[in-house]
Amino acid sequence: MSDITQEVPVLIIGGGPVGLALAADLGWRGIECLVVEKGDGEIFHPRANTVNSRSMEYCRRWGISDRVINAGAPPDFPLDIVYVTSLQGYEIARIDRPTYGGTQPLPTTPERSQRCNQIFFDPIMRDLAGSFPCVTLRFECSFESFVETEEGILATVRDLANDRTETIAAQYLAACCGGQSAVPGALGVQWQGQPVLGHHLNIFLRIPELWKHHDKGKTAFYFFIDPKGGNHSLIEVDGDTRWRLGVELGAEPIAPESVDVDELVRRWIGPEVPVEVISALPWTCRSIVADCWRRGPVFLAGDAVHQHSPQGGFGMNTGLGDAVNLSWKLAAALEGWAGPDLLDSYQAERMPAAQRIVHQATVMQTDVADPATLAQIDTSTPEGERVRSEVGDYIVRERTQIFVSDGIVLGAAYDPSPIICADGTSSPEFSVTDYTPTARPGSRAPHAWVREGQSTLDLYGRKYVLLAFEPSEADPSGLVKAATTRNMPLETIRIDNPEIAALYAGRLVLVRPDGHVAWRGDEAPGDPLGVMDTVRGG
Repeated sequence: MSDITQEVPVLIIGGGPVGLALAADLGWRGIECLVVEKGDGEIFHPRANTVNSRSMEYCRRWGISDRVINAGAPPDFPLDIVYVTSLQGYEIARIDRPTYGGTQPLPTTPERSQRCNQIFFDPIMRDLAGSFPCVTLRFECSFESFVETEEGILATVRDLANDRTETIAAQYLAACCGGQSAVPGALGVQWQGQPVLGHHLNIFLRIPELWKHHDKGKTAFYFFIDPKGGNHSLIEVDGDTRWRLGVELGAEPIAPESVDVDELVRRWIGPEVPVEVISALPWTCRSIVADCWRRGPVFLAGDAVHQHSPQGGFGMNTGLGDAVNLSWKLAAALEGWAGPDLLDSYQAERMPAAQRIVHQATVMQTDVADPATLAQIDTSTPEGERVRSEVGDYIVRERTQIFVSDGIVLGAAYDPSPIICADGTSSPEFSVTDYTPTARPGSRAPHAWVREGQSTLDLYGRKYVLLAFEPSEADPSGLVKAATTRNMPLETIRIDNPEIAALYAGRLVLVRPDGHVAWRGDEAPGDPLGVMDTVRGG
């Protein structure tokens, strides 16, 4: 190994959305970090499309939510889900998504889910991360290997521009380098689940004014159900001319060049529609979660620890959740106030969250009907009409949860967690589609307007926040003193608003830097130092 070229607190492998989010959140906290990415940072083929409402709340925290809203599909672009036999054939079902798109706040969040493909989202995140003086972005720099040391890790990277090998010393290493990452194997990670659900091909298309060539209306998603199956899709990329055609190829891998793209376009889009093929990308659909997310100073995030079907648009968003959870804990460790178990809580909290998402996405990957039923789906007969009606009813009844998922997105809770003080209350009944606001410890602290333009969510981020609701005899001073004793960053905010007090259901509520409730009570705790030791990891 060559002489040490650079020393940095956190080395991040991978300059995709998860690595950039981790770098940006660390930079926002003033923590020095270095991102190495073997590519040049450009995205030439569309990948993730949805930035869900929780991720948009992170974007709000970072000050980029308006950029995300304006970068993707126009805010007024329809976001319905339409199931068809083809664009020239029958419409089978239509799913409305009233909480997606646009700029009008919702009762449960100030930020709606948005359509912003990675082609546009990654450059925004790159600009954000690069705007912090303590963040260094190195593209065309390939990670090769690492060894663990007493002080952290020594990593070998290669500058691809000049073919120079360098050694970087870091206290922590975060692998955010996708499903092909070599780091999980180096750690001895075992994958749990199904390594192959199927093989797919994504085809990037240019189709000017597609909606003028069919009668199904302008919208973001078209799903094709024909006698051969029902997991093919056509998805808008920019709300204008760019689209992505997703094709399910089956259980066995098929060479992309053997797929007759022209035939698929004629079958599903129409023989007279002008289509230009830009690129095609094969990929394998999996349903897996890693059994180890941290080993010593090395952490894994994003596709390096969970991979699943794109159903529901959870992939990138789950990775952003990993990044935000890990960031404040690394910052705490580097600033010296983390307890000995705080970094271990990353896996304890994020692994169950990923398992729920992977399960949900996998369940929704199944076909909408059996082969015998699908054989009749596009026939112009009374039997075909009956089949389309029954399948359409099933889709609206059972598949809405793929596309309207506020319950699993905003209702995600770290329960149980070693750094959460449970208060004995019951969690709301779980629903994928419907979110029930709660400030039960472990939950995302709910949104409410403190004043015009300021959400409760705007209060959280850089430090712990102790909400003290008025009028109350509960004395916050014990918790404040305990935080001072442990050098924990804490701000006390008094709120005289009975509606917010009722929503949070506690006279004192302690919220973590990532916006999740750590502790609450109507009275000051008998052992405030014990509470603070629990929430900081011992």
